[in-house]
Amino acid sequence: MALLDATNRLRVWAQSMRDWPGTLGGVTKAQLQAAVDATDQWIEDNQTSYNNALPVAFRSNATLAQKTFLFCYVAMRRAGRLRAQED
Repeated sequence: MALLDATNRLRVWAQSMRDWPGTLGGVTKAQLQAAVDATDQWIEDNQTSYNNALPVAFRSNATLAQKTFLFCYVAMRRAGRLRAQED
């Protein structure tokens, strides 16, 4: 998947401010926007490494969207933001 365009980065930033768990303390809105931009760039720069880390069967059969969805689910669970039926 390609980098997000400016509109989509802005939407991620705005939604993160609405959904953010707790306060950001000394982080300004501009600093949060820079963090969104940096995260998007990091994903772009490291997508090959992530893909290579996946088991071959999944890597060979999953779509790019499915691989991204898996990454997001694992990250959300690690952050305590994804609940499962079994919880």
